[in-house]
Amino acid sequence: MDLEKLIALYPRIYHMAERGAWDSIRTRGLMSTTAVLDHLAVADGERARYESEHRGQKMDVKSGDPSSIVLRDQKPMPEGRLITALTGGTTPRQWYELINGKVFFWAEEQRLHGLLGARDYRKLEHDVLTLDSSTFIPAYAEAIWLCHMNSGNTWPMPHRRGTEIFCKIVDYPVTRTGKPKKKVVELVVDYAVPNIADYVLEVRRMKGNEVLDVIG
Repeated sequence: MDLEKLIALYPRIYHMAERGAWDSIRTRGLMSTTAVLDHLAVADGERARYESEHRGQKMDVKSGDPSSIVLRDQKPMPEGRLITALTGGTTPRQWYELINGKVFFWAEEQRLHGLLGARDYRKLEHDVLTLDSSTFIPAYAEAIWLCHMNSGNTWPMPHRRGTEIFCKIVDYPVTRTGKPKKKVVELVVDYAVPNIADYVLEVRRMKGNEVLDVIG
């Protein structure tokens, strides 16, 4: 897929974070689970429960410490359902580690609202980041992957998936006109975006699909 075509089709991308997370994100950057564990110097023996296993609920890394960071839950991908979905010999552990090594953005606001309105999240408040694709995508192009599905969800059906669902921008399948054969659902970045604040256009405090405040 052509870089300029990607930007034209998806001029804004979106990230949904925990309520109150924006101040930390602005200061420390937007980090994957793996990057958080590295940043907080979590020892190898303690990492598996955060990085390699299913997080059925959000987890506070170094709870009580001023530097602590809360990791979002991964309720939509329990191990039992992943086993029926994964292809190519990929194990649930390998999938969790793959997912936890990346930062995720929605390519369309419609998808963002779908997650905000989901049963487990609609009553919670979130900090929602809107990014400018025209500056962000060129800056991180080498670290970006595109995905045609919600890679971290197995409901209502555990759709088949393997590592091949993530494509580099140049490898994402397109038609003869250059449009994607399948809509881009997720834009994924390896490891972390340390200078995320440089690309953020707006930060909204939201509850479900209601905007409570503009905080950045």
